[in-house]
Amino acid sequence: MGLEANAADRLDKTLARARRNTLGDLLARTRERLPSKFAIAYKGKRLSYAELDDMVNQTAYAFREDGVEKGDMMMVMSKNSLDFVVANFALARIGAVMIPVNYMLHTEDIQYILEHAEANGFIAAAEYATILDAAAARLEIEHRYLMDTAETDEGLPGWTTLADARKGRPVEFVDADIDDDDLAHVLYTSGTESRPKGVMLTHKSLISEYVSSIVDGKMEERDVAIHALPLYHSAQLHVFLGPAIYLGQSGIILDAASPEVILETIEKEKATQLFCPPTVWIALLRHPDFDRRDLSTLEKCYYGAAIMPREILKELAERLPNASFWNFYGQTEVAPLATALQPEDQLRKLGSAGVPTLNVQTKIVDDDGKETPRGEVGEIVHRTPHAMKGYLHDPDKTAEAFKDGWFHSGDLGMMDEEGYITIVDRKKDMINTGGVNVSSREVEETIYQLDGVSEVAVVSIPDAYWIEAVTAIVVPKKGIELTKEQVVDFCKEKLSKFKIPKYVDFTDELPKNPSGKVLKRSLRDQYEHLGEK
Repeated sequence: MGLEANAADRLDKTLARARRNTLGDLLARTRERLPSKFAIAYKGKRLSYAELDDMVNQTAYAFREDGVEKGDMMMVMSKNSLDFVVANFALARIGAVMIPVNYMLHTEDIQYILEHAEANGFIAAAEYATILDAAAARLEIEHRYLMDTAETDEGLPGWTTLADARKGRPVEFVDADIDDDDLAHVLYTSGTESRPKGVMLTHKSLISEYVSSIVDGKMEERDVAIHALPLYHSAQLHVFLGPAIYLGQSGIILDAASPEVILETIEKEKATQLFCPPTVWIALLRHPDFDRRDLSTLEKCYYGAAIMPREILKELAERLPNASFWNFYGQTEVAPLATALQPEDQLRKLGSAGVPTLNVQTKIVDDDGKETPRGEVGEIVHRTPHAMKGYLHDPDKTAEAFKDGWFHSGDLGMMDEEGYITIVDRKKDMINTGGVNVSSREVEETIYQLDGVSEVAVVSIPDAYWIEAVTAIVVPKKGIELTKEQVVDFCKEKLSKFKIPKYVDFTDELPKNPSGKVLKRSLRDQYEHLGEK
């Protein structure tokens, strides 16, 4: 029986390996199909898929021979770079877990994530090494690697450059005992409202999401994509970079979402595909190079990560006549794509988040978990293989998020008779003013229609009479002067009385994280004094 059991075990492993589908396998397959095709460009360096895969294998061998093991938690902290892409796939090849982290976090926040994740090692750009060393003072970090350095660079004490680590390593495929449902990434939520939570995503979750992104985003192998938003964020990393590698697209990595550089790169590389959150699309529209550059090759434009103002979408459609637009909606916990609004529906369903994507089932529920009638507001919930495995070290929050067998998004929305979803607001962004709920999004959409408004964020601030007061923070277009009275009078023409902002203030720039999301908590803190007047 013992010999039979061993034989059966070997057969199970053989079958599992033949049927496996992980992030590491994904790149290997693309290399087999398209070895000589241009895969990635970064700062003048261009790699074919064969060259990219070779570098990934060499890096994976270096990690494994240095003692990085399956399940090890490896924090990655860098702006977008070639080594970011290489580390992503190299860690996947050996079954280690990648934890991409926002490079703008304070030392205390980094320390929290490091300790919460029980990190084993760092892979970081040199500019962040000192911060990470300070944040890890109470931990024993076994591995420290510097990214995007030449072999001749001296590095830093205690750190090894990836260039040196992989030098001379084999280029053959690194095989490891990995299962599709093993943990691949832990992505920490932005923490704009509270302590970040570690979202556990498996290879299976990510690749099922890649399929939905490709199908519902009409992505093709022939596309030339610009990856400008931070790769530590799930949108750029898993809705665009991962699917691009899966398909065999050519991609240009930019280390920052500079409007000038994005516009220059579209023209230079004849890019066909670009993702930006609304704040970056607005910055592109307002940049003087927008009308100077040849943007005619741009065919597939995506927005998400925040709500796109209707007036901005109309302007984009007018000024980019060759481009089609998609609205992608979701969140990190679903890897992150959930619904999509197709180009043909942009005007017909303007403002909608679309319908569930290929591998997603969605409904709207009330506080008791019962599905709401069409047209009524409730919480958006999903069932999908995209979904996270849970929150790291937090079974209580995991159970709460998956109540009744559905993932609860925390977003309020409604579904029309055709199944299209409109996002009303985040639960936490609803303003209860004088006992009546006001959607911050509705007020923002109204103010965007006022001539001279470039950006606006609506938040609640404490108020002795109203308890929560509707407050609008407005960024005027360059060279335009607006007054509080203009904003309020415009809202009076469009909104019910209780929705009109009680306070209006002006600023040159809204605070945002690197993914373009407006930090409303910061605005509430910054402007709470208005309610004291």
